[in-house]
Amino acid sequence: MTKGNSNSRRRRASLDLVDAKQAVDLATAQRENVFLFVPNLIGYCRVILAGLALHYMSYHPKYCTLAYGISCLLDAVDGHAARALNQTSKFGAVLDMVTDRCTTSCLLCYLASAYPPYAIVFQFLIALDFSSHYMHMYSSLVTGSRSHKLVTSDVSRILWLYYNDSRTLFAFCAGNELFFVALYLMKWSTTPIGLSGSLDTLSYPQVIALVTFPIFLGKNIINVVQLWKASKILVGVDLAEREQARLAGKSS
Repeated sequence: MTKGNSNSRRRRASLDLVDAKQAVDLATAQRENVFLFVPNLIGYCRVILAGLALHYMSYHPKYCTLAYGISCLLDAVDGHAARALNQTSKFGAVLDMVTDRCTTSCLLCYLASAYPPYAIVFQFLIALDFSSHYMHMYSSLVTGSRSHKLVTSDVSRILWLYYNDSRTLFAFCAGNELFFVALYLMKWSTTPIGLSGSLDTLSYPQVIALVTFPIFLGKNIINVVQLWKASKILVGVDLAEREQARLAGKSS
């Protein structure tokens, strides 16, 4: 059996094992309540905290930053809880990703209004974040992967290093979010911190933004790589399916 045929069979098995009606019936019966898994409960807390951050964003920067920061930090907790309690789930993985994308996008929407000359930049970052993660997850599904984080080095060494080292993943995600939070706080705090030399006029948020800018840049380069690799995978799947259709047509 060729590797291509093996991948194709694994993909069909993973997608066709449970159809939509059967899945709804299983979820309704609730023999095991996945909705109440501890990692998913943490996910709901993240959503609530993100909502509080959005509520306070326009008038109370301290409450907003606290709620936003805790929501982001909990992102590093739910995965450990899922593995420790044997409560990993597809629902939890998607909930986690959707919460990340929506939380960051809400902050970027505010930054677009706070920095009008750079609104198009923030709009581009939202589009890149959503498109790269959606296409990456979809390409993982159609190739039969159990998780969008299971990337092999022969597909992309950059994505392999990014997803398969939890420390690297946390550093890029945390640094990227910290850069956006620093931009947010720059609208509220302009007091110089009094460092000697050329930094004596900078505020704490400006210093944080300068330090985390390389991480932000690297994270979005990874998003571009992720978008490009996912696009190539989907095109490859299209070409393989078209070739199978042509061969089936000739044999019939």
